[in-house]
Amino acid sequence: MLKFGTDGVRGKFGVELTESYAANLAVVVAEVLGASKVLIGRDTRESGVALETAITSALTKAGVEVGLLGVAPTPAIAFAASNQDTVSISITASHNLYSDNGIKVFGRGGRKLSEVEQQKIERALVSRLGAASTGDLHDKNSAVKTSPSIEPTDQTWLLQKYREYLIDQAGRTSLRDLHIVLDCANGAFSNLASTVFEDLGAKISTINASPDGRNINRDCGATHPATLSAAVKQLRADFGVAFDGDGDRLIAVDEQGVIVDGDHLLAISALEMKKSGALRNNRVAVTVMTNIGFHRAMKANDIDVVTTPVGDRAVLVALEENDLALGGEQSGHIIFRDLATTGDGLLAALVLAKMLAASRSKLSEVASNAMTSFPQVLRNVKVSRQITESDRSFAPELALGEKLLGQDGRVLVRASGTESLVRVMVEATEQSVAESVAEKLVASIVSRFGE
Repeated sequence: MLKFGTDGVRGKFGVELTESYAANLAVVVAEVLGASKVLIGRDTRESGVALETAITSALTKAGVEVGLLGVAPTPAIAFAASNQDTVSISITASHNLYSDNGIKVFGRGGRKLSEVEQQKIERALVSRLGAASTGDLHDKNSAVKTSPSIEPTDQTWLLQKYREYLIDQAGRTSLRDLHIVLDCANGAFSNLASTVFEDLGAKISTINASPDGRNINRDCGATHPATLSAAVKQLRADFGVAFDGDGDRLIAVDEQGVIVDGDHLLAISALEMKKSGALRNNRVAVTVMTNIGFHRAMKANDIDVVTTPVGDRAVLVALEENDLALGGEQSGHIIFRDLATTGDGLLAALVLAKMLAASRSKLSEVASNAMTSFPQVLRNVKVSRQITESDRSFAPELALGEKLLGQDGRVLVRASGTESLVRVMVEATEQSVAESVAEKLVASIVSRFGE
């Protein structure tokens, strides 16, 4: 059975993620969260309609009212949950290719589920699937009221409210002097992102905005920014933005075609928010993957950093626990907690555009002034078994990295939670040093755990 990862459940459609599994999961979500209404949206992959149909049928039979958003970005689905004070489900596999799909769940208010809520859902799902396999499935203890099936309703009007909200958050600032390239990853923002920027006066060139059900994230979007980089240079645009398939993250490209990743975007926002007094408690939350250059830039500007495990849900927890306004990941999840309940690639792009328009600065200048990245090397090491021990298992590698790098770099070694892999990250002042240290750590792991 699929279990919740760092952001919902995800797997190969028809194999790991079946229509039956999705339907049962949705009913359990409604039960555990006590939801009488659930909003459903999906990205553009071809399996989305089948999963939407299965989930809708199961929920309505359980007496739950269903509102359909159709193709919708994950942040818009979270916004809809907040606007309607209800639960919502995003059918998406985020940045994965079309053959995968998944489910992200937002509780009332558009918030991501807590660890406790996820565990309750998983336990209830195990029980439900077990009952189904023995033919003993019943609803007498269900928290969802049993009543005649309710026909699903069209709730696509909420996407217009989301669009209007974004424009309002941009302060209706004129972007007429900016030429921006948008790479929509053939995903959920394909029919929405450009209209928001155009309403604010920007000149927009859109690429990869023709989804066919199978081309989502394929050689495009936030995971393949080279396409965007080439387009920005060719069109002589001011900058570009690439979303992932469900739109909850972004990667930017400056006017020279140079990639501006999530670390740089966070650094830019942190400095700007501190200047305006909006950086609550003078702190920002990031994950362990954040470049050491970010930490040094924040220290130089007297901004404190809270570091979390990988995953935007972990960042959201840190924002709540520490009462912070800004957090995110190197991969491009940028969370403006006072403006949204989750990462929103389009909102982050608007915040960036608004800042560039007001300052009349080039993104290359702003990004380089905000921070300097240390060269970073990533290695995925195949091992003979899935490693479940704590991080102390890698004490020899961590000690070796510290010995070789001292204060001029950083090492992160962690086991994959789903595969027989160990992930190694090395940062150093020079690329050659980072690569050399990474190879030594890989050799150490292989010698201890096999390949």
